Amino acid sequence: MEAENLLVYAEEALDYGVMGLLLLMSIATLWLFIERMMFYKTVQIEDYDHRDNLEMDLTDNISVLSAIGANAPYVGLLGTVVGIMLTFYTMGDVGAVDAKKIMTGLALALKATAMGLVVAIPAIVTYTITLRKVERILTKFDVAQEKQERNGKM
Repeated sequence: MEAENLLVYAEEALDYGVMGLLLLMSIATLWLFIERMMFYKTVQIEDYDHRDNLEMDLTDNISVLSAIGANAPYVGLLGTVVGIMLTFYTMGDVGAVDAKKIMTGLALALKATAMGLVVAIPAIVTYTITLRKVERILTKFDVAQEKQERNGKM
């Protein structure tokens, strides 16, 4: 009876733990994307003397988007593996093979992988969008610097 309670607890911990972490990663992605887009709207390239200072300000926190996009599938995969382990443990504990219970357990375990992908794909898309925005702003800075140099030489 105690082993059964432990399995129920493990399944709930898996669901809430993995799904909670993926939800947190998703919220962080959305927050960072909105924050970066708002910052890019307000950036004044004239305020920067050196390209490196501008680039440091523009790329602040972008690596977090990349890390979330890269690691969310692994968090989901971890949930799937643990879910499958729990399914097999339950099967072995019962001693009978019930196809319905196996399929239900496996389907529930796979939802963690699906959620990992649901978090990772938008994170990678937002990372790519922000990276492109950084490139555009840096190019505008370079063009302005070249124009300023040409005007200074004349």
